[in-house]
Amino acid sequence: MSDSPTNTLSSWVEVTKNSDFTIHNLPFGIFQNKKLSPRIGIAIGDKIVDLSILDQEGFFADMFLPGGVFLSGSLNDMIGLGKVITKKIRERVQDLLLVDNEKLRDHSARGKVMLHRKEATMLMPVKIGDYTDFYSSKEHATNVGKMFRDPENALLPNWKHLPVGYHGRASSIIPSGVPITRPKGQTKDPDGAPVFGPSKKLDFELELAFITGKSTKLGDSVSTADAEDYIFGFVLFNDWSARDIQAWEYVPLGPFLGKSFGSSISPWVVTLEALERFKVESPVQEPEVLDYLKCEKSHSFDINLEAHIQPENEKSSKVCTSNFKNMYWNVAQQLAHHTVNGCNINVGDMMASGTISGQEPDSFGSMLELSWNGENAVKLESGTERRFIEDGDTVIMKGFAEKNGIRVGFGEVKTTVLSAK
Repeated sequence: MSDSPTNTLSSWVEVTKNSDFTIHNLPFGIFQNKKLSPRIGIAIGDKIVDLSILDQEGFFADMFLPGGVFLSGSLNDMIGLGKVITKKIRERVQDLLLVDNEKLRDHSARGKVMLHRKEATMLMPVKIGDYTDFYSSKEHATNVGKMFRDPENALLPNWKHLPVGYHGRASSIIPSGVPITRPKGQTKDPDGAPVFGPSKKLDFELELAFITGKSTKLGDSVSTADAEDYIFGFVLFNDWSARDIQAWEYVPLGPFLGKSFGSSISPWVVTLEALERFKVESPVQEPEVLDYLKCEKSHSFDINLEAHIQPENEKSSKVCTSNFKNMYWNVAQQLAHHTVNGCNINVGDMMASGTISGQEPDSFGSMLELSWNGENAVKLESGTERRFIEDGDTVIMKGFAEKNGIRVGFGEVKTTVLSAK
């Protein structure tokens, strides 16, 4: 019996209450340890299912998969097999983990197939060819417009007509656990003169990103109706930003050094299929969008998101709570707009949502908004305050969807900030 939006499954693997990695999830990732080379695994509870060993033991024999497809340092080749195959792989693992299925539970190789997540090091899940960052939260765009432009006309004229985005730097995207170094660059001094030095307004951006699972040819486009066929899954995405560098450089061509120094992602890729039951209606779009951006079905998801700040040698504090369903532009519209001019996409491309902010002040997805560009202090549980991110701080982002007692989560993306070199 495979998962569907209408049934609840149980596994013979012990899964603690409120675990992100239930049998309804089964995300894919790349892991290694002291004995094992990088390879593909699936998470359940506090365990990892080693797909390469499962394959060696014949559990995928009827699928005629390419040899060694799971002994890879990225998910790209497996994803490139197509959704029909990747769905079968996930469903096969799901069936093997069901409480009444003894095939793996009682198998002699079970000890080699299953290992503890704490014994593994998680790596980048995909080799990212291209990365695009959108700007799809109306609340976030409005807040930024109020701060830096006209409070009465916060949104630029194009914003409600198309998903605004820019092409970012793929080489500096890193997995959870890898620290970033405070960036240096040009900023303006109080008199408006350019100066060089470390950013004083380092910020996080609470986002999700989807990974493309299918390529297109140059000149082709993807419709909103077909978009989900091209989306493999999602990760948490922390799009680090140096607000002072960004403010000086972004006119007239947009983000550059203020963004390209680093973005952090969670290591487990939650598939589109695992999130299907959490679909919700998108916000009403007014004025009506052009035909190529219209959707016949919902492409928004009810996913709870949190950001925490942990100063060095102190406990962490939750500083915002948001939700992916707040996004004005959904993932199908983002992909349709991205490709409408004939821009080709490749397996493993990453497309981030942009900062996900809600209407309430505690749902703003960046320190820029939470502190209103440094005007207001954000109080932490330790008694300290933050206006932006300081050296030694660790930013932790979490995300999960929950409905009718079924939980599907992303784990976390956790990054510590090092002093500028």
